[in-house]
Amino acid sequence: MELNREHFCAIIYYNFQRQLSLSDDPRVGAPKTAVTQGNVDAVRKLIIEDRHVTYREIEASLKISKTSIQKNLHEELGVRKLVSRWIPYLLTEEQKAARVNWCQKTLDRFNSGILKNVYSIVSGDESWIYCYEPENKRQSAPTKVIRSRRVSKKMVATFVSKAIITELRKINPERRIILHQDNASSHTVQKTRQYLTKENVELLDHPPYSPDLSPNDFFTFQKIKNRLRRQRFQSPEEAVDAFKNAVLDLPANEWNKCFENCQHLHLLEIRKCNSARG
Repeated sequence: MELNREHFCAIIYYNFQRQLSLSDDPRVGAPKTAVTQGNVDAVRKLIIEDRHVTYREIEASLKISKTSIQKNLHEELGVRKLVSRWIPYLLTEEQKAARVNWCQKTLDRFNSGILKNVYSIVSGDESWIYCYEPENKRQSAPTKVIRSRRVSKKMVATFVSKAIITELRKINPERRIILHQDNASSHTVQKTRQYLTKENVELLDHPPYSPDLSPNDFFTFQKIKNRLRRQRFQSPEEAVDAFKNAVLDLPANEWNKCFENCQHLHLLEIRKCNSARG
């Protein structure tokens, strides 16, 4: 039987007479969402590494919808796009106060870098390497013809494992290990804390929304990313090889400066933040 317009009208009228509800049926369990702490952390990393990253690139990298990306960016991270560049909203007074309190507490503990225990700090972080060259401001103008771009990503991670801790203690058995990393959910979950406690590794806390206070962000990654700039990678493996070569090609004196001055530069950044009151 072929339905025509009159049949549809009759069906709608019949359901209306029965007071049929147009609401969705009840569902079991909580609704699915891509606004998770893990995705929030991942989006935060993407925009820190590339302030010009687009919705399309975030969607391809994390496999989440544009609606979820919007919620992660604007509601969870509180950023907005200005001249094709993601910038954070101004920190609230509470966030500034948290940064100042952390800076003052850290400076007091390590006596502004005078005490040798500042060298007990081991910094950890992660960085994104893309298989395409990020667009500049002109390339990401609204009049640009949109063409599909295949975006690949590969995770390269260094974990604070028992082997690494053992090697550190071989060099200096009496050295206390203080691990400083940002407050991403994977760094602060109970399992991570339990493991570090078991291995007698202290976890130094970190104020929220403060990538500028991480040594890797203002020193190590800058050196390596400058060497990778203007390179286009065709595969994740090629990007990883380029990263390894950039690390190996850094002159020994650069690494010496890093290890000799990194903690003092770290405390210098903390002092700057403290002086500026957040």
